[in-house]
Amino acid sequence: MALEARLRLPLAGPTPATAFVSGSNPKPSHVSFSLKPTSTSLAAANAPPPIVVVGSANADIYVEVNRLPLVGETVAASAGHSLAGGKGANQAACGGRLAMGPTYLVARVGDDANGRLLEGALADAGGVRLDRVARAPGAPSGHAVVMLMPDGQNSIIIVGGANMEGWAPEVDPEDLDLIRQAGVLLLQREIPDWVNIQVAQAAKGAGVPVILDAGGMDAPVPRELLELVDIFSPNETELARLTGMLTETFEQISQAAGACHKMGVKEVLVKLGSQGSALFVEGEEPIRQAIIPATEVVDTTGAGDTFTSAFAVALVEGKPKKECMRFAAAAASLCVRVKGAIPSMPDRETVMSLLESVQAE
Repeated sequence: MALEARLRLPLAGPTPATAFVSGSNPKPSHVSFSLKPTSTSLAAANAPPPIVVVGSANADIYVEVNRLPLVGETVAASAGHSLAGGKGANQAACGGRLAMGPTYLVARVGDDANGRLLEGALADAGGVRLDRVARAPGAPSGHAVVMLMPDGQNSIIIVGGANMEGWAPEVDPEDLDLIRQAGVLLLQREIPDWVNIQVAQAAKGAGVPVILDAGGMDAPVPRELLELVDIFSPNETELARLTGMLTETFEQISQAAGACHKMGVKEVLVKLGSQGSALFVEGEEPIRQAIIPATEVVDTTGAGDTFTSAFAVALVEGKPKKECMRFAAAAASLCVRVKGAIPSMPDRETVMSLLESVQAE
């Protein structure tokens, strides 16, 4: 299958990966994040190493409904529209808006209208390098149906398309070279596990930290993949499904995170919805982060991806884990206030402004 119809943009020169330090630090007394430099040359000189996202890109078909249909029932939607999404594209778009350095997306889209929609939306999002996005003529672009309720909650059905079928048997050596020069590698489970394993092996061999978002396919995570992951990031539902344990209380969540430690993952970053988030580092006390309340919840579709990506942005900048979680919580709070995943991703200045206002309270 021909997979080389690529978008050709000049590569930004990646710099070597920074050291990955586990552990936690006390809550900072002030906001220590910097604004993006306005000078291109200054940005290049001071930028952290790139964030590389390997993952999915979907055309999301949104339907707004008052409630989900019952079995055998048809319900009418009040509105419907198509937007770019997919966990990989979402996380890359968020990184592109928040990171001081470049953010790359490694993905496969179809040679079709949805593929062009995705390419255009990612280009419009700003900050995402599309050098490693390839069209797979033999497979349609992935897409998803997002059923959005009035309270902003959603249910999603995914059709993998090129995300699952568009990869060559061996990951492109140029993709692997880029990953080896990254500051962090972000993965999800909307592409084949064997792709995730190949790219995680490349990252691990180069000392690049790997974050795996558990969202995606409803299947056990291969032990081979988990052993390559530095930070595993499920929500409480995904954590319950993958461990077979209850996650209704914080104590149960702690025990389920401990089960992940026994599978080979040293750090488990659990997204807890309205209860915030918690980071479980093996052998240490959990770090908890409350939500930063949103003035209005419009759409939660991209909130988890925003949180994971924002955490990675702060991690690449060398921030303490507690500060990474606060930055991620602020980004997620801003995300849920706007409809659509990629359109809702906040920029760095807005996140910093929210953090400063919360700090002042």
